[in-house]
Amino acid sequence: MEPFEEYLRQRLAARKEENAFRSLQLNEHLIDFCSNDYLGLAKTPSQPTIALPSPKVWGATGSRLISGQSKVADEVENYLAKFHEAEAALIFTSGYQANLGLLSCLTTRHDTIIYDQLIHASLREGIQLAPAKAFNFRHNDLTDLSEKLQRAKGRKLVVVESIYSMDGDAAPLAEMVDICKSHGAELLVDEAHATGVFGTSGEGLVQTLGLQDQVWTRIHTFGKAIGAHGAVVVGTTVLRDYLINFSRSFIYTTALPDSLLARIHWAYTEMAQGIRSRLLRARIAQFKAALSQDVAKHFIPSDSPIQCVLVPGNEAAKALAARLQEAGFDIRAILSPTVPKGQERLRICLHSFNTENQIQELTELMNQIIPVHEERSIC
Repeated sequence: MEPFEEYLRQRLAARKEENAFRSLQLNEHLIDFCSNDYLGLAKTPSQPTIALPSPKVWGATGSRLISGQSKVADEVENYLAKFHEAEAALIFTSGYQANLGLLSCLTTRHDTIIYDQLIHASLREGIQLAPAKAFNFRHNDLTDLSEKLQRAKGRKLVVVESIYSMDGDAAPLAEMVDICKSHGAELLVDEAHATGVFGTSGEGLVQTLGLQDQVWTRIHTFGKAIGAHGAVVVGTTVLRDYLINFSRSFIYTTALPDSLLARIHWAYTEMAQGIRSRLLRARIAQFKAALSQDVAKHFIPSDSPIQCVLVPGNEAAKALAARLQEAGFDIRAILSPTVPKGQERLRICLHSFNTENQIQELTELMNQIIPVHEERSIC
């Protein structure tokens, strides 16, 4: 057996040969068109909206089941349950932990999980830890979903995202609700990239469509538009009690500190005013309208802040991203294996704080260089 260090070197060398090597990049001097801070709340000082214990305690000191439980945690969870029109809410330390802890404990080997093929890695890994049989269906393909549900055994759980992080497109949730009903299945929706973006108060896509009473459970993360950290699972009181007893990533993790919970509460109250989300919608509309017809056809259709232009090949995608960064725009290439080979792309994230001039300059540059990039790729 090879020594570990040699094995690691070989794996890294292979990734470099594929032009897929990842490294940490800091672009503080560039205009942000890559972060998930859609409403700019991560950059905004908060004001007190909930009472904190005095003196302040900066650490939670333990899990919620031991020393990490607090009055602030209860208050924020009750607020979030009401905001998202659910019976109950349970906060996790991250969206990844929420998805892992939720999906790994819900099923038995007699049950079936059916999931969209483009769901996030955290959802996939939660499903892998579950004892249930699991099958994917083609992205947003209602016919394929129906066919998979017809063959499913035991209790049936369908797992989707409302807005997909690498495409920016939306799931056809209303139709999925009807299909799940007809097959006796429950629907789980990850609202990570819809929270703060859709709805008059940023409540997410499920509530915007009026489906909150027909979707069994939802996950809202705080690390995107909320500009903080953590996540909340909203659903029934029975589900909350079950997760407290059986979700390992909740039971065995140190709780979020009250100071961060207070920040989350403030961010929700700021988001609920709707001012930032309306400004974000205007920026999205401006960006889409400013793209030339020839350039727009290379974008994945999306009404979300995530606008993706397909640039096949890791080398080509990295080169185009570098060109935009040289012009002052922080835009990153999404490479295979993160996305399938041949579907590499630039992922452009729009924000309420991006100015009209910044978006105009970006779209003018893209209208100029993307046709040139295509010609070079053909040659």
